[in-house]
Amino acid sequence: MEHYMEYLAVPLPEDIMKYKYFGDEKLLCEAIDKKIAAGVPEALEKRLLLEKHIMHKWVEEYVHDEEEALKICMEQIEGFTREELHELRITNAVEWAYINGKVMYKEYFINNLFATRRQYLDRCLIKGKKESEMADKKLVDDTMAYIKSHGGVKAKVRLKLSTRVNVPEERKGQKVVCQLPYPIEYAQVRNVKLLSLSHEDALIAPADFPARTVRFEAVPDKPFEVEYEYENHLTYVEPKAEAVSAQQPRFDTEELPPHIVFTPYIRMIAKEIVGDETNPLIKARKIYDFVTTKNIYSFMRGYITLPNTIPEYFLAGQKGDCGVHALTFITLCRCVGVPARWQSGLYTVPGDVGMHDWAQFYVAPYGWMFCDTSFGGSAWRSGNLERWDYYFCNLDPYRLPAASEFMRTFYVPMKHIRHDPYDNQSCECEYADAPVCRDDLSSEREAWVEFLED
Repeated sequence: MEHYMEYLAVPLPEDIMKYKYFGDEKLLCEAIDKKIAAGVPEALEKRLLLEKHIMHKWVEEYVHDEEEALKICMEQIEGFTREELHELRITNAVEWAYINGKVMYKEYFINNLFATRRQYLDRCLIKGKKESEMADKKLVDDTMAYIKSHGGVKAKVRLKLSTRVNVPEERKGQKVVCQLPYPIEYAQVRNVKLLSLSHEDALIAPADFPARTVRFEAVPDKPFEVEYEYENHLTYVEPKAEAVSAQQPRFDTEELPPHIVFTPYIRMIAKEIVGDETNPLIKARKIYDFVTTKNIYSFMRGYITLPNTIPEYFLAGQKGDCGVHALTFITLCRCVGVPARWQSGLYTVPGDVGMHDWAQFYVAPYGWMFCDTSFGGSAWRSGNLERWDYYFCNLDPYRLPAASEFMRTFYVPMKHIRHDPYDNQSCECEYADAPVCRDDLSSEREAWVEFLED
């Protein structure tokens, strides 16, 4: 069903939307089956089949009712009250949805409060939580200072990824396809070297493939593992608006449906942000400032469950995670004629490897430059204007770029819809007839980073 993703652009019938936002998976699926049996256009049929999958994922993500959510907050936040939870929900500061007409909160919703609202981190009762958050910010600031003082950085990154499949009894002996992220050899990445594989017959996608993976296919009687190293080469840049070339390229300025599209709302916002400005560097900076200062960071449910286009969702709700921020920046840049593209994979800080998305934009004569709107927004909220400025045009070396395009299929496509069909950050596993359940997967990531001398 992976190729059905293009049909997200097809609108859903109103009655299906009613079942969806009430959270009634059973009636939604029943109504869809009856529509398809009665006969609908092929495009709508594929959209409806996709919606059954989306609705199932939607229901899975919201697991805590009101009382459970309150209990979690009271156990982890000093002096937390029921009134605070109500205020967080009514101001859209926590992820919630109706599931069968009942208010339910997203799994791990409280982590979002600690990550995005300093007042809750200050009241956190979990020992070491605040210190860990502060240590990560210090590492970023120290790295930024190093890059600025040295004019750039060359860093060797070694990464080990491992996924174990916990096979149900009825699946014993069946083969599993497992795909893990692998570095694309482009942009800042140099000297990729494979160090080890758990299965020697694994297939590695071509060096410049836009969603590069290593693909295993075997009975999962041991973990699927890959270890590799590569170098990130970054040059510190401080571009000047007065030095921008008169002639600018037009590549990477087109729409890419279903999400990078110049809807009337996108055009309105883009015009409001850049006005009559013609300098592409200033345009990009105005968009960066808008995305990082007028909107907030928030963990997200699966992108496939979001209504509308992702940038419209962000610009209407004024919140989103790293990928939503990055895609909005890219879409707005393209809308005003500034080339922009996707880059994503992993944030590879030793001891804290996590999934992350960011962007690149192009201004002649400087070429491709980086933009991390979520890191920039975090810096803005904490009052660190130096770091805020840095992440417009520059990046840190703690990155695994494994995707250079948004929503790109793998070199050998999965037979079934991926757990994350938008990105290439985690393991994707499937049997011949169905995806492997997320609860049956256990993954580990380890990273080592070494700065290299010239």
